[in-house]
Amino acid sequence: MRYSTILGIESSCDDTAAAIWHKGKILANVVAGQAVHEKYGGVVPELASRAHQSHIVPVTDQALNQANLKIQDVDAIAYTQGPGLIGSLHVGGNFAKGLSLSTGKPLIGVNHLQAHVAALYIETPNPVFPILCLLVSGGHTQLLLVKSYMEMEIVGSTMDDAAGEAFDKGAKMMGLPYPGGPLIDKYAKLGDPLKFKFPEGKVPELHFSFSGIKTSLLYFLRDEKIKDPDFVEMELYHICASYQHSIVDYLLKKTRMAIHKFQPGNIALAGGVSANSQLRKDFLNISKVTGIPALIPAFEYCTDNAAMIAAAGHYLLESGHTTDLGALPFVRMGK
Repeated sequence: MRYSTILGIESSCDDTAAAIWHKGKILANVVAGQAVHEKYGGVVPELASRAHQSHIVPVTDQALNQANLKIQDVDAIAYTQGPGLIGSLHVGGNFAKGLSLSTGKPLIGVNHLQAHVAALYIETPNPVFPILCLLVSGGHTQLLLVKSYMEMEIVGSTMDDAAGEAFDKGAKMMGLPYPGGPLIDKYAKLGDPLKFKFPEGKVPELHFSFSGIKTSLLYFLRDEKIKDPDFVEMELYHICASYQHSIVDYLLKKTRMAIHKFQPGNIALAGGVSANSQLRKDFLNISKVTGIPALIPAFEYCTDNAAMIAAAGHYLLESGHTTDLGALPFVRMGK
């Protein structure tokens, strides 16, 4: 049997999402955010779980309505099994299992990071393997050698913080509201990326480290504010531009090293931070210089969404993979 219509459900962090995959097309992709976290400067796991409970039924109904489908028309149900916040994963997972049990439809637990890679195939269903993928999100920074639609090897990863954390925590040091990463991107367009210098992580081979650049920013701001209490306000655009430049330049330095080592058929950028405009621009420039075609998902498939979960579910089902109702969520990488 070929599964042509898949409902995807995403609840790994603070976005509740549902999407419909039908014969290679996304018919609906609905996301509900959670503004409740803004006043805390970061995601509060318990509040995230409660918000998922409120949003998950309306979001799924909206996706089905947009696709002009009923739940009985769906061939399979894919959901985020992990990694993520344990309470949030339980909400989405239990909801998906309930739908599977009540409808008799197959259940597919999806690795959230594999799903970010599967987002590449939504608009490019026939890429050239192997793909070297730079996966950059709020919780993960990795270089992946993607050998087939669902077979991939981690060839480089962060030793501490992720690039997305470096953006958001750096923004918090500057007094910007959560989530601060998009604001750094916005303000950086108005500043000089070479005005201030921040060091790159010193780790071997294709691995990353972002704890040092955060610490460097912390001490830099502390010292400059002692000299002038208005320093951040006066130099905000230049600080954002320089800090972003340092992170992006470091990510792409490692990417160029990996391209030289693996000689991939395609290069790709995925994950929430792939929405960063400077990273996208500079990544495309690498493609231009090397002549290797670049794959970057549309903005709506970069940040957490259910379209990528449904897409990953499709490829897992094609390989004969389904998930037992007793499967547990997982918080870290490993599946």
